[in-house]
Amino acid sequence: MRRQDREITDITEIIDIMKRCDACHVAFSNDTYPYIIPLNFGMMTDGENIKLYFHSAKEGTKLDLLRKNPKVAFAMDCNHKLVMRDNGSCTMEYESVCGNGTLRIMENDEKAYGLTTIMAQYHGENENHFPEAVLNMTEVMELTVNEITGKRLKVNS
Repeated sequence: MRRQDREITDITEIIDIMKRCDACHVAFSNDTYPYIIPLNFGMMTDGENIKLYFHSAKEGTKLDLLRKNPKVAFAMDCNHKLVMRDNGSCTMEYESVCGNGTLRIMENDEKAYGLTTIMAQYHGENENHFPEAVLNMTEVMELTVNEITGKRLKVNS
């Protein structure tokens, strides 16, 4: 990382940033250009290993690309704030996380776990019941994170 003064290496801090994010942008490999899409996500971690969960319709470009190559990259960011300086310049405060990993489509008996994890990201820990019809019309994906970095710019007041 070029700006090491902004780098976050503490995995606990990185996970805390991820908890504050609203969406995860996932980049898939394509023959001509990368394909990137923002997705709602859920996260599970044991403090060191991180898994992200996403949902999708049963068909579409991201699933086609996933079936060709399960290796993906991802990015998420939050806490943006424009800071105006006395000299007329400005900067943007932010926190961000980038990484890569391997994405897989979960089996039918795993889908409820993935969906519950996604719901917890936005609504806290809940007992969720997903009707069989919902599970049958939904794909749920699990991303095992291989590499991850964090970055932050906070202007001193």
